[in-house]
Amino acid sequence: MDLFDQAHDDRLEQEAPLAARMRPRTLDEFVGQEHIVGPGRLLRRAIQADQLSSLIFYGPPGTGKTTLARVIANTTRAHFIALNAVLSGVKEIRESIAEAQERSRLYGQRTILFVDEVHRFNKAQQDALLPWVENGTVIFIGATTENPYFEVNKALVSRSRIFQLVPLTKDELRRVAQQALTDPVRGYGRLHVTIDDDALEHLVEVANGDARAVLNALELAVETTGEEPGINGDDARTASRPTALAPGTALHITLAIAEESIQRRAVLYDKEGDYHFDTISAFIKSLRGSDPDAAVYWMAKMIYAGESPRFIFRRMLIFAGEDVGMADPNAIQMVNACAQAFEQVGLPEGRFHLALAALYLATARKSNTAFAFFDALEQVAKEADSGVPNHLKDANRDSEGFGHGEGYLYPHAYRDHWVAQQYLPTSLQGKVFYQPTDQGYEAAIRTEVARRREAQLAAMLAAEDEHQEVLTYSPDDPARERWLQRTISGAGERLGQLRDRVLNATQVSRHSVVLDLKAGSGLLTWEALRRAPEGGVYSLARNRRDADALRQMAERLSPVERPVVMEGGLGELPELVRVVSGEWQKVNQGAALRFDAIVGYNALLDEPEKAKMLQLIAGLLAADGIVSLAERVPRHTQRIYRLVDPSGLDPDLVSRWQAAEEAIYGASDDPLVNWDVDDLVAAARAAALEVTVTAEEESSLLPVSPALVARWFTANGDGRPSYVQHLAKVLAPAEIAAVKQLLEQQLLGQTVDWGARVLYLLGQPAKR
Repeated sequence: MDLFDQAHDDRLEQEAPLAARMRPRTLDEFVGQEHIVGPGRLLRRAIQADQLSSLIFYGPPGTGKTTLARVIANTTRAHFIALNAVLSGVKEIRESIAEAQERSRLYGQRTILFVDEVHRFNKAQQDALLPWVENGTVIFIGATTENPYFEVNKALVSRSRIFQLVPLTKDELRRVAQQALTDPVRGYGRLHVTIDDDALEHLVEVANGDARAVLNALELAVETTGEEPGINGDDARTASRPTALAPGTALHITLAIAEESIQRRAVLYDKEGDYHFDTISAFIKSLRGSDPDAAVYWMAKMIYAGESPRFIFRRMLIFAGEDVGMADPNAIQMVNACAQAFEQVGLPEGRFHLALAALYLATARKSNTAFAFFDALEQVAKEADSGVPNHLKDANRDSEGFGHGEGYLYPHAYRDHWVAQQYLPTSLQGKVFYQPTDQGYEAAIRTEVARRREAQLAAMLAAEDEHQEVLTYSPDDPARERWLQRTISGAGERLGQLRDRVLNATQVSRHSVVLDLKAGSGLLTWEALRRAPEGGVYSLARNRRDADALRQMAERLSPVERPVVMEGGLGELPELVRVVSGEWQKVNQGAALRFDAIVGYNALLDEPEKAKMLQLIAGLLAADGIVSLAERVPRHTQRIYRLVDPSGLDPDLVSRWQAAEEAIYGASDDPLVNWDVDDLVAAARAAALEVTVTAEEESSLLPVSPALVARWFTANGDGRPSYVQHLAKVLAPAEIAAVKQLLEQQLLGQTVDWGARVLYLLGQPAKR
């Protein structure tokens, strides 16, 4: 380099922007990113020891990516080559590699190749670099504002250590500004610059974590501000940029000057990069979370940064179908109308239509039940085609030859234009894809969908005992009503968790022999079959209806895969097991059938002799078998009187009402309620079982419908007394009417938390 070149470089450095002049040269001058270059951090140690491997610096503009590369260049003994991916191509890469090879051959010197904006390299350019990074010809350092896992060659990423840089904090930006104000060589230390606190705070605030932005603003403020009057005898100078500021010049930067210097926040947004996707993600999630304030903020940020309104409308149309859906079918029409209006109006007035669509979606009820289609799509992809049921086939062509369409029931010929018949293939009967929510329009159709599905899935009706059987009576079909209540209240999820907990405790293996003590709807039976496909599952159904339903559902399985369904009471179980164990005894040389796991849900609930039943169960366990039971404790069922405010009733009536309801759970002669957790534990230990017991309070959502209140206040002609019959023991008819009226006034149409206590019992034969 000759004297003219040196003079040219010195002049360029002096005339460079403040942000370039103040670029840190050492780690001690570097501000921010303490998480990667702080004392003792890996990168700092590697730079100081000059033991670098390939690196990629990833972060937003102005956070120090290029600066760190320059610090490394000033620190390392290796030769440093810098390329900018915007200006360089394969030719420059090859020239750099050739230079690195030459230095290695002649001087044994390593070469660091720094590529700024490396994501701008296309695949061919990145591939041209890869072999030389892999064989160690160059140590690669890349800088990018885009996520390298998406924008950089995967092979290059796998050979580099990635460091993510974050926006600088306000304190760090203040330090950057102070360095520029006090540095006498590269900054404004030779001047007397006074900056008001609020002015500096404004520069820092709107720089938004970008050191370059705060330095550019500070430079503009200093270079265009006149000297303070009375200093050096001069009046205020013009705001035009002077050719030079004499040393000792006194300048005062006020808030007004700062506001003129940086009038606009630097929005971190790239329509093709991470900030684009992150911001639209924040917008969609704000809509989904029903936060209109956040939604309009993120949309404003996109519009401010120049995002296409058509792109935003397109995403809102998707959202209307995906996240609002059937809860508000008008949403998609509303957004589409706003999009059409925008096309006619354009910007800036079209922003009203953007805002209107976003506010409508943010405040609309939400439902993602349209995903039912994708569940069906997944089912189609994995299930063997079982064909179209005969009654659904086209009768116009083949009805005479093949009977296609025979048996089809024409819905319009029936009341309400609906009739219960199956429309799914035989192998999928009972499969549920669409689950209406309780939001908006869907809430209006939810009950009707449940009722129709309940009739179609009659074979799957469960008859397990629910806690409300203590209180209610239905003169028609209790199973139907229980099914409907479970459908409305979402108890299926709760029962699924209970099922998994009971079976997980047994650690059932593929070869286990399992007994379900109260099969009912098959809650435990079908899961046990999945977990023990090479063992055996025996199910006890308490009545013919449950037994028939289980057998019907099992018909889709091969005979060897089906559960063995027994029908009878728990006391009959030993004899039932003996009858069905013939094949077992042949294979096992006459040995009695014993179970590796015995499971049950409410199996002992209404058994009057629970201790005797537990002895019976213990006698059917294998030597190392385990029994896992979940039992609701009816004594701790939710009290109805606790759901309302009784202050409007006579205190004496309230007292007698509460006593009457408590008496339901204190009846010593009622096997449903005359026991508690300690009683069952004592009974299990008397049956020679070593037990562990967990009692948990649980709460479920119960919609209070007119039908439910009617069941509470319907007398039972025989069998178990209903709730109203218990009240009638101490309350007069007029008083019962007052209680019912209070419940209807405060509870009808409401969804209440219904408390219960569930006992989980785990037992094994006691060791002798």
